[in-house]
Amino acid sequence: MSDFRQPGPPGRRRLDCVTRTAEYEKTHEDGRYEAVRSRDARFDGAFFFAVETTGIYCRPSCPAVTPKRHNVRFFPTAAAAQGSGFRACRRCRPDAVPGSADWNVRADVVGRAMRLIGDGVVDREGVAGLAVRLGYSARQVQRQLTAEVGAGPVALARAQRAHTARVLLQTTALPVTEIAFASGFASVRQFNDTIRAVYAATPSELRAAAPARDRAARRTATPTAGVPLRLAHRGPYQPGPVFDLLQREAVAGIEEVSGAPGRRVYRRTLRLPYGTGIVAVQERPGRPGGPDRAGRTGSGGWLEARLHLTDLRDLTTSVQRLRRLFDLDADPYAVDERLGADPRLAPLVAARPGLRSPGTADPDELAVRALVGRAESERLVQRYGKALDAPCGTLTHLFPEPAVLAEAAPDGAPGALAAALADGAVRLDPGADRDDAERALLAVPGLDARTVAVVRTRALGDPDVAPPGPAVPDTWRPWRSYALNHLRAAGEWENDR
Repeated sequence: MSDFRQPGPPGRRRLDCVTRTAEYEKTHEDGRYEAVRSRDARFDGAFFFAVETTGIYCRPSCPAVTPKRHNVRFFPTAAAAQGSGFRACRRCRPDAVPGSADWNVRADVVGRAMRLIGDGVVDREGVAGLAVRLGYSARQVQRQLTAEVGAGPVALARAQRAHTARVLLQTTALPVTEIAFASGFASVRQFNDTIRAVYAATPSELRAAAPARDRAARRTATPTAGVPLRLAHRGPYQPGPVFDLLQREAVAGIEEVSGAPGRRVYRRTLRLPYGTGIVAVQERPGRPGGPDRAGRTGSGGWLEARLHLTDLRDLTTSVQRLRRLFDLDADPYAVDERLGADPRLAPLVAARPGLRSPGTADPDELAVRALVGRAESERLVQRYGKALDAPCGTLTHLFPEPAVLAEAAPDGAPGALAAALADGAVRLDPGADRDDAERALLAVPGLDARTVAVVRTRALGDPDVAPPGPAVPDTWRPWRSYALNHLRAAGEWENDR
């Protein structure tokens, strides 16, 4: 009889399990401490560490003196550290790190919940609204998030609001009262209490302590001039292929790409929960992700952006949508390590380290555009798109909403898709289940597997999609979307749009 069929005493089994778990946790945390000792920026956003003697939590790459091991605690999120009474380090600003690549790509409930919270659903609809979107009870969502990331949905949304408030305080000259409500707080008192708890400073003190770069930006940042932002990413980033794609796909009226390669600017209109927006993102030369001037390995970089919003409450949502569009929360080290081991892909990965898999700023819009193509999309914008109250250069419209398209042009595959998006038969929001969405898309008359693969990759952010056609090796899993982008960039894979 096998060992599996001859269990030992129950008490002994439980003791062995606890011992093995404790040993694993100790080894795991020792590895994290080594990342802190080496100030390894590759782990920024993957975890946070707090120092019990100072009451401060930091990102792993913090340049401050490394604390002693017995004084350090580790947390999976900034919200978990804040919930344990630690305040954010003013030197490394741990609230401003790239998002977790793990939660960004995961398809389970926790991953979907984290993406919805990032999109501002808790602020707009509460925990009950988040639970409804996920198809679970509020208690189940609370339990799963707390077990996985160390904080519930309210604490995670609170941490996000605090970060948004800090950005507005330090980069704009808006009155504190306006910033409080723009950040998503229900009252000025709640805003003040949260800022004190998270940053150990009043809002005025936090504004006065802004870095020189932020103070300079604040002099020019107004509601009409826009909010300047740095959209951080970890490790190397190849902006060229991303901006090439955006330039090829740009739909007149809602998008434009200007400037010479290497210094291009991408601008587009955004439909947001509380209003509209126009964003400009600058192309920056890629960084190798090696040691920076402080000796930190794997340092990332950022993309410069400026947001013009009709309602500042949309700041957090618009930032998250831009991060998905430019795939800024990916882990290039994990992707390149796996794909670089393949003989066919190794030279491509070496030539373009940190190549991303772009997403979209509007999933419903992407689905329609993937189906009808660029020329027809431009016709739809001019005929059915909503005109901006204040056009900005060539940006004059928003892409038409699915409900508008379903009513105005109900015939054919575009009409069927628009109707399915409008009535919720197809859901493509950040919390959508990818497999459910794919099945619903395939049920729409006129949509083929190739178009659905594009939607799953771009609108749903799936890192492991292989379109129908030539066989794609399973050894490229779970990064087949990235592998195909390497082949396309090298001209070795035909366009599947």
